[in-house]
Amino acid sequence: MRLTASIRTALLAGVAGVVLPASAFAQDTADQAEPGAEAEASSRTGAGSEIIVTATKRAQTLQEAPVSVSVTSGETLERAEIRDLIDLQTVAPSLRVSQLQSSANTTFIIRGFGNGANNAGIEPSVGVFIDGVFRSRSAGQIADIANVSRVEVLRGPQSTLFGKNASAGVISVVTREPQFDFGGSVSATYGNFDQMVLKADVTGPISESVAFSVDGTYNKRDGYVDVVNLDEKINERNRYSVRGQLLFENGGPLRLRAIADYSKIDELCCFAGNVVAGPTVPLIFAVGGEIEPENLFSDRTYLDTLPINEIESYGGSLQADLELGDLTLTSITAYRELRSLSQQDVDFSSADVVSELRDQAYDTFTQEVRIASDFDGPLNFLLGGFYFNEKVEQTSGITNGADTRAFFDLLAGGGAPGTLSFVESQLGFEQGSIFAEGPSTSEYFTLDNEAYSIFGTVDFEPFDGLTLTAGFNYTKDKKDFTLQQESLDPLANINLVDVVVVGQIAGALGIPPGSVDAATIAAFQQANPAAFQQIAAAATNPAVNPLLALQPLQFLPPFLNVPNSVEPGRTRDDDFSYTLRAAFDVTDQLNAYVTYATGFKASSVNLSRDSRPLPADYTPGPFGSSILAPSSPIRDAGLGVPNLTTGTRFAGPEEAEVYEVGLKGDFPGVSFNLALFDQTLEGFQSNIFTGTGFALANAGEQSTRGFEFDSILQPVDPLVLTFALTYLDPKYDSFPNSTLGDLSGLRPAGIPEWTIATSATYTHEFGMTGNALIGRLDYYHESNTQIVDGLTGFDTNEEGLALARLFRREVNQVNASLTLALDMGLELSAFVRNLTNDRYITTIFDGVAQAGTVSGYPNQPRTYGGTVRFKF
Repeated sequence: MRLTASIRTALLAGVAGVVLPASAFAQDTADQAEPGAEAEASSRTGAGSEIIVTATKRAQTLQEAPVSVSVTSGETLERAEIRDLIDLQTVAPSLRVSQLQSSANTTFIIRGFGNGANNAGIEPSVGVFIDGVFRSRSAGQIADIANVSRVEVLRGPQSTLFGKNASAGVISVVTREPQFDFGGSVSATYGNFDQMVLKADVTGPISESVAFSVDGTYNKRDGYVDVVNLDEKINERNRYSVRGQLLFENGGPLRLRAIADYSKIDELCCFAGNVVAGPTVPLIFAVGGEIEPENLFSDRTYLDTLPINEIESYGGSLQADLELGDLTLTSITAYRELRSLSQQDVDFSSADVVSELRDQAYDTFTQEVRIASDFDGPLNFLLGGFYFNEKVEQTSGITNGADTRAFFDLLAGGGAPGTLSFVESQLGFEQGSIFAEGPSTSEYFTLDNEAYSIFGTVDFEPFDGLTLTAGFNYTKDKKDFTLQQESLDPLANINLVDVVVVGQIAGALGIPPGSVDAATIAAFQQANPAAFQQIAAAATNPAVNPLLALQPLQFLPPFLNVPNSVEPGRTRDDDFSYTLRAAFDVTDQLNAYVTYATGFKASSVNLSRDSRPLPADYTPGPFGSSILAPSSPIRDAGLGVPNLTTGTRFAGPEEAEVYEVGLKGDFPGVSFNLALFDQTLEGFQSNIFTGTGFALANAGEQSTRGFEFDSILQPVDPLVLTFALTYLDPKYDSFPNSTLGDLSGLRPAGIPEWTIATSATYTHEFGMTGNALIGRLDYYHESNTQIVDGLTGFDTNEEGLALARLFRREVNQVNASLTLALDMGLELSAFVRNLTNDRYITTIFDGVAQAGTVSGYPNQPRTYGGTVRFKF
């Protein structure tokens, strides 16, 4: 079931506190009686404080809410200088966030499950909702968020709460509503790398029944990576956002909240450095290029063009809540547009070899309607529906630069020039045409996605202290996609076996090679089977056919467009997910729950140049030969193109299952939350970078067992300590057909066994003045773990797997802040993030068109600064 803003404010206010890694929002019973009232915990909220929540439209204490969720309050975000969701992982255990090649490509992972970045056809397994509105792509999620009330991270399948793509979990951002009391705040931050952040918000009444709020942010920072040859810096910040809200509330049954927002990112990002200098690196130097070999943390690079990232995200939503006695009817309507443009030097050197352009557009409409009860008796329910309609377009392509031909000529000739000219003369190509400067591929992909779901929950309390819950979600998802690509290089457009076969048949028949068509080949094979077999054997023998040595240069082959007569270009999915839960109050201070839940994410489409037909639709011949290919639906329909191989057009649905047991205690001075779980994802959608595109495939089954422990300790009134520990034991139960070979039985990479998030907040109050000095220190740790499963740019899978095992990551990040908060509303803060300047590799990947070379992304260095804030 998906919950949206208004009831989500109520319902998820409830789940807000099952886990409190840094802070929680709290409200007393009197506040709870106010319609739409919200409050957040101050830094002084500690263990043992009773927090009233309404997770199921029933008043519950925070400890009674039977859901595994971590909550970070708006005040904690301010104290910790967390500006976007990327930094959220340092206070939210079980959540991992990584940014890839551009500002738009951010991946969220919960309990080791998550995907979705860097491929426009893949929706994330972790759903992100802002004020109840689903943000389908990470590019629409990462902008600086102002005026946040809290951020909730729900762990495990949440399909019966949120519906759309919540098979791994949910991140729900709840912002502050307009207030009928005039107020607001302004703040200015200055930090190293000339960072400047400005924020402002104002709220107040327009009339007795209408309130407004307006907020905005501006975030600019110099890059910390030097592009030496261009005398520029990258990995900068340059973004802003504005948002306006109106709230109608007159004490009657109807309540309306309208939100409109716009955000813009225009940044030079992101730096990828060399971590393995493969055999192609000397060729970069040979064509006059420069690179920083195997020196990732120097924060120096060489590029021929700066990486451009432009993202615009804008839209609006309207939430209506209508009280009908003991029932509440809620509607949330939203429309959003997202535009993302990136252009990058993807050989990551000063040589002008290869660049890539991606221009993406997403138009999304969502509608949710639900009705929830608030009966005095033992039975309550929630029933609703959700509709989703999205259109995706991507224009993209690879462009050869001025040094491309020279680079690949040296590669083909083992370091000596002239090979490509010889090949052109032998094959009848125009001189200088292979790897000529200009476009190498031109791509246009579209995806239309329409989905709806019906969801509901029933809570039954047979006797005081025991609540039995059953929830369901039926989802129907329809995707229609088109894939069009032109591969413009002449060498890529011929098969090196077929060209020999055609030439030999032409010679035997005494006709020009251009006269040999499919009918001629079939007739020759039937009339001269022995001769044809000899020709085929010679053409597929590298010792006889020297052209086969050029096959590695055909990495951007022709593309079979979709839809076609064999591949319809569509997916049709439906699923019934459900949740069963029993929650029991052991004592007034100790609560337990047991949950069994399933989750679902529909098929994802491979919108990349590595999209290929399924093996059931096509079987290539030796060395990709079309002439020697056996019978298959695509071959028999006459659709084959040179060098066509198999792969996937899409990955089927993900289906999640979790068994979870939770125990929560709330005692004077200490509170804790413990969740033990066994979670499985069947058909996990694996998206592996291959050097020029992505291989999208379903893992047979991936599972994770583990536990999450969160606690708050308040030994003395001014001091609040938090400690959160996550243990994960993941495994590929079955993944026999991955791009890297059979991974069954192995531990998935990138998932730390242990994660720790802990903090200490001390508040010194200056007598009765209302002034306070607040110090905060937090520590985040990920145990040593392998970064990626393997690398594809090597001669064998074993070699790529072995090299990947050498690259590991361990995270030890310390953050600190000190704030002087004056009673008159002025605050002065100093902060530092990554105090010890702990550097590590976030991920690695194969070099683009450079077999044996490996690139990687480093984490951000230490940042620090000061903030002046005034609240009125």
